[in-house]
Amino acid sequence: MYAKNILETIGNTPLVKLNRTVAEIDAMVLAKVETFNPGNSAKDRMAVKMVDDAEAKGLLNPGGTIIEGTSGNTGMGLALVAIMRGYKLICVISDKQSKEKMDILRAVGAEVVVCPTNVEPEDPRSYYSVSKRLAEETPNSWYVNQYDNPSNALAHYESTGPEIWKQTNGRITHVVVGVGTGGTISGVGKYLKEQNPAIKVWGIDTYGSVFKKYHETGVFDENEIYSYITEGIGEDILPKNVDFSVIDGFTKVTDKDGAVYTRKIAKEEGIFVGNSAGSAVKGLLQLKDHFTKDDVVVVIFHDHGSRYVGKMFNDDWMRERGFLDEEKLVAIDLIKDSIHKPLITVKTEELVSHAIERMRANDISQIPVTDSNGFVGSVDESELFNLYFDDKDSANKPIKEVMGTSFPIVKSNTSIAEISKLINRENSAVLVDLGNNKFQIITKHDVIRAIQ
Repeated sequence: MYAKNILETIGNTPLVKLNRTVAEIDAMVLAKVETFNPGNSAKDRMAVKMVDDAEAKGLLNPGGTIIEGTSGNTGMGLALVAIMRGYKLICVISDKQSKEKMDILRAVGAEVVVCPTNVEPEDPRSYYSVSKRLAEETPNSWYVNQYDNPSNALAHYESTGPEIWKQTNGRITHVVVGVGTGGTISGVGKYLKEQNPAIKVWGIDTYGSVFKKYHETGVFDENEIYSYITEGIGEDILPKNVDFSVIDGFTKVTDKDGAVYTRKIAKEEGIFVGNSAGSAVKGLLQLKDHFTKDDVVVVIFHDHGSRYVGKMFNDDWMRERGFLDEEKLVAIDLIKDSIHKPLITVKTEELVSHAIERMRANDISQIPVTDSNGFVGSVDESELFNLYFDDKDSANKPIKEVMGTSFPIVKSNTSIAEISKLINRENSAVLVDLGNNKFQIITKHDVIRAIQ
């Protein structure tokens, strides 16, 4: 037995029991690992189905050009079909997607057009708008529109759903799916509920997306829309493929949790999968009270970890965003860039004008006050400026007449959590004792930058 071409290897992906990552869940949790598809994602299924249906309807003709806005995975599936059937492919992708996704698309012959992420869907620069424009301008082309193309959900109704039902011998009680275009959750959910209406269908959403609130209230809240890092799930539109009637509920997962759990799956289960899988597992844990020991929960793992090597699997990328949970920041970490610089101070007998000028020259907002015995007080930029504008003569007053209390002093190994407790409305900084009578300052802005 052999496949006549690569497209015949799509589907029949395995179910794999999860263990360590879901240890606190009583139910049996099985992952539908869609990375076993030749294009390494669930999108292979609907790519073939959408092209098949377009050919049957005369929408896609021999030698034509396929055009689609994609986060990368649909583009890969379409590329495989285009190669085997002699089509050209133009993929329009947002700049938040990983470089690996773009490189892979180019490697399989697709032309890649990159668009900005942080624009409205109606903006002519958005990847929705650019896709439509290219389809209008390109002769003998077909715009896929996976968001509203019913063949997307139908592919999962005809293949993914029946596979899950058969693989679990009909024992499945819950299915958990990250929601982007909506094709996977809607197709799988519809099929499974037709077999057993008691099966619960849970969607995983992300912060910055509209799905959860819309499902619960029917309100499309534009205030919920903002940029986010998570790839593959969430939307700022309502795709026609999202069938809210088959979805029982949503839970939202943060960018950080999605990234952290993507790495956990690799390290604790040996399954190298992408960002939406991490969000799905964290969502499972958030929903754990809905499951019992007799339940069989299936979670969809949409795509492969190789597409995120430069992001979620890169320590520097994770560290820059404050996503490395294992990294416990202490005082010395917050001042590493200034540790060899002298601490800017002002003496009790200096004038207010001297302190103001020193703040301007060094672009700082707080200064410790010293006398011959050491630290005796502090001055804050906002308080000095308010004092100066209320009374111009205050510029000639000595600092000791306007200074506040001294900043607390901490050791270099004090945790950021302890430092945060010391910084409040009355106290805007702490001093770090570096030994040998050397000190450095940590402000609230330093703390904020460290925890972002």
